[in-house]
Amino acid sequence: MLFASHEFKTLLVDERDDRVHVKLNRPEVRNAIDQAMVDELHAICSVLEREPRILILSGTEANGKGIFASGADIAQLRERRREDALAGINSTIFNRIAQLPMPVIAALDGFALGGGAELAYASDFRIATETVKIGQPETNLGIMAAAGATWRLKELVGEPLAKEILLAGRILNAEEALAARLITEIHPAGQLIDAAHALADRIAAQDPLAVRITKSVFHTPREVHPVIDTIAQGILFESEAKFDRMQAFLDKKKDSRQNK
Repeated sequence: MLFASHEFKTLLVDERDDRVHVKLNRPEVRNAIDQAMVDELHAICSVLEREPRILILSGTEANGKGIFASGADIAQLRERRREDALAGINSTIFNRIAQLPMPVIAALDGFALGGGAELAYASDFRIATETVKIGQPETNLGIMAAAGATWRLKELVGEPLAKEILLAGRILNAEEALAARLITEIHPAGQLIDAAHALADRIAAQDPLAVRITKSVFHTPREVHPVIDTIAQGILFESEAKFDRMQAFLDKKKDSRQNK
């Protein structure tokens, strides 16, 4: 077990051979992201960087209602000063999550606001329930969304909608988020985690090395393509999985023809 020796206070961790499910677990404050949670997410990343697994992120219920994360902990945020902002406390962990070797799935229920929304943007996949509310209320609090929303959100939904969310405080419901492709699936609350595992199953059925390299190449700057694509493909062309999987495909195709 990867995390058998870890004791988490703000996270619940469930491990499988090919994935790790991490639940944000501060229900008393609607899973607000505080320094302790940031530190524990760094610990998760430290392990997954060494031992790559698919990561599923979700929240725990608060007051009987599903919730992902209501944002940063306002009590802590109220006391932070310029040097804290320059340290990039949340942006650093969200960038680290975005750069994990294997894909990250955010399973969103209820509020995904502020830092909670930015954590979702840093994930590779976002699926949600019908009750999800996602957006950036920071300007109403006299600050800005500085942990990735100002650039990730524009890439995800386009400039006009991103400006509505960032500058006018628009909060998207599930149907609006789906229409904007900010999320890709809507599920009943009781089926959300099963849906996240079903997506993880589809990813796990692929060759892990091919998935890791494809994710890495996908996020490289435009100017390094197509050179990086060619180099990455050269690495994969020499992998045993490539030969085994292609031979299995050819054998299956041959058997299919013979059985006709």
